[in-house]
Amino acid sequence: MTGIALGAGAGAVLAFAALAFGFWGFLLMALFVAVGGVVGAAVTGRLDIRAMLEAGRGRRAG
Repeated sequence: MTGIALGAGAGAVLAFAALAFGFWGFLLMALFVAVGGVVGAAVTGRLDIRAMLEAGRGRRAG
């Protein structure tokens, strides 16, 4: 799946959430999409959670 198709799909899901559930439903859906993206990136190895946490604590990796 290309980035364009993925972005269009995410936009469609968020637009549906805004129409069906109102503003707070839209925000909750956007939060779930963001969390799902982070979890998916961590599972596939594109995101190193440990390095992010260490950088947040002010430590340098490597």
